[in-house]
Amino acid sequence: MPPYKLKISGLSKRYGDFVALAPTDLEVATGEFLTLLGPSGSGKTTLLGLIAGLSVPDGGQLLINGVDVTYGAPYDRDIGMVFQNYALFPHMTIEDNIAFPLKMRKVDSATARKRAHEALELVHLPHVATRFPKELSGGQQQRIALARCLVYRPSIILMDEPLGALDKKLRDQMQLEIKRIHRELGTTIIYVTHDQEEAMTMSDRICLMNGGKIEQLGTPSDLYFRPRTLFVADFLGESNLFAGTVTATEGDSVEIDLGQAGTRTSAKSNGTRFEVGNKVRVMVRPQNLSLDGATNGLGNGVGGKVLDSMITGSLTKLYVASPAAGPDPIVVSFPTAWPSNRYALGQEVTLQWQTADAVAVPA
Repeated sequence: MPPYKLKISGLSKRYGDFVALAPTDLEVATGEFLTLLGPSGSGKTTLLGLIAGLSVPDGGQLLINGVDVTYGAPYDRDIGMVFQNYALFPHMTIEDNIAFPLKMRKVDSATARKRAHEALELVHLPHVATRFPKELSGGQQQRIALARCLVYRPSIILMDEPLGALDKKLRDQMQLEIKRIHRELGTTIIYVTHDQEEAMTMSDRICLMNGGKIEQLGTPSDLYFRPRTLFVADFLGESNLFAGTVTATEGDSVEIDLGQAGTRTSAKSNGTRFEVGNKVRVMVRPQNLSLDGATNGLGNGVGGKVLDSMITGSLTKLYVASPAAGPDPIVVSFPTAWPSNRYALGQEVTLQWQTADAVAVPA
């Protein structure tokens, strides 16, 4: 068996002059949970449709378990799909809904019934076997849709925004359920979402897409702390982006002039080759900013005035106006503690950060 479950080489799709997916290369390991993340129109659903065989590529190759299925029918690909729409048959019991894929595969009824009950046990709903879909909650119906997909043990499970119709509490619960099932079965899952938090929570790796191509592929930690492009830095999570010019380079670090009365800072280059004079943006996450010398004067810092503060629960956010950040306020976050209003509006503050927490990306 090949070391990968899915291998894509140069796969592409156009609709007239519109490039829905530029030639794309991607490998997914056996048992991996990979999330396709991106804004609307980024190409993630197009890529999922090509993997599923729901649309025909204009070029490239797609291998599953080492077998070329580029132009194969969906039923020849050994895949299962879970959609946002549960697509349960309303006139069938839950047991019959789950057993239906086995019936289509000519599995005998006794075996189908046994495996349906095993799937119900897996999603912790063995007591609903004789009920009908209308008698279940939205979260229960989604778990039944997942059980129906798991029952015939596909090689790859594709999930197209399966939790989009659920409220936040149910969505959080289902995220845990899907992660648990993934750990127990070791199934390869390719998951599509536009929800950044969902992608960060569930994935082994994230494939962040933009404009019909892969912008960056890596672990959630890679993308969050070491973005390679301005789009990744700005799209994933909350970030502060300072405009500047490279004044010196040394190893994996660069020196940058922020243009605020000679303010300079150091940042990690993250493997990108910069030259003196290059325009860059320096990304620092809100939780990596310290106020008023709390970093012991490590030298990376800017001044500003407090615009507003907001308690979001366990975190308090401070919004600071600074020429170094342009028209957008700098966001600082720290654990909420009493008293929570220790910074007054208009108060002048100094924000500092460590070089290891700053990343330079091309502007």
